[in-house]
Amino acid sequence: MAYIDTIKEKAKSDRKTIVLPETTDKRTLIAAANIMKEGIAKIIMIGDAEKIMDGANWLEIDLDGVVIINPQLSEKTEEYANLLYELRKHKGMTLENARETLLSDPLTFGVMMVKANDADGMVAGACHATADTLRPALQILKTAPGIKLVSGFFLMCAPNCDMGDDGTFIFADCGLNQDPTPEELAAIADTSAKSFKQLVGSKPIIAMLSHSTKGSAKHPLVDKMVEATRIAHEQYPSLCIDGELQADAAIVPAVAKTKAPKSEVAGKANVLVFPNLDCGNIAYKLVQRLGGVEAYGPMLQGIAKPVNDLSRGCSWQDIVGVVAITAVQAQLQ
Repeated sequence: MAYIDTIKEKAKSDRKTIVLPETTDKRTLIAAANIMKEGIAKIIMIGDAEKIMDGANWLEIDLDGVVIINPQLSEKTEEYANLLYELRKHKGMTLENARETLLSDPLTFGVMMVKANDADGMVAGACHATADTLRPALQILKTAPGIKLVSGFFLMCAPNCDMGDDGTFIFADCGLNQDPTPEELAAIADTSAKSFKQLVGSKPIIAMLSHSTKGSAKHPLVDKMVEATRIAHEQYPSLCIDGELQADAAIVPAVAKTKAPKSEVAGKANVLVFPNLDCGNIAYKLVQRLGGVEAYGPMLQGIAKPVNDLSRGCSWQDIVGVVAITAVQAQLQ
């Protein structure tokens, strides 16, 4: 069974309520119809019910069972406005600002539903930048206890692959932190390990990636990954982590024997931490587009409740997968 099918089965066992606020996007409508058909989650869509149903009829899909909430008409809007005002008044927000934001921004309305426990999670980003999804999540939900840094990862599922965990990997950070410091990279490694354990269930084996393996090259970028590995060993001693490692040394056993024969991680890694956002984002897109690998995310880790992002190049199938993962995250909370 493919990894995402396993996740879907977990989601079906205890259906959670997930908000999809981007209701003008046809991929979101198609995804919602398929989520309901498969019984993966309960779905709330935000927007004008007539327009949403017109879109569904045009696409010839069935949204039966989907709850549609129009902020302009909802009895909850005033309650959410008061809650948002209380949360943000120290930043200068007025009650009128809060009300206007909720009426104009469906992503903020969706996050408020999660904050008020009227939904278990939210998925957005098909037609919004990551910042638009992350901003209300951080402002309203805040970071989870004990978390130093919010970061983004992709869950990568390669068919018929014996590397990683039967072809399953986490790539981090591929969507959020542009140039993390060694301390931030160590924190990303820790939260990524927790996400891997939570979602995959296997032992996370973490490689801190570089263009160098164990001193084969000299450069400040190499030094950064060496230092990040040292900090991770010091601050998170339970992690199975090593670096710096080139990508082939990290995941290919035969290469690992040559390049890093004494490493417990080389050749076995299933969590790959990249030096910066350029490396991570380019890598996941190349692997996805050229290698036919399923890429789910960018998932956001470190937020108090599940809110996850999408690539604007996502398919409706990707949205279904991210909703399933978000539902499982909500179960585990």
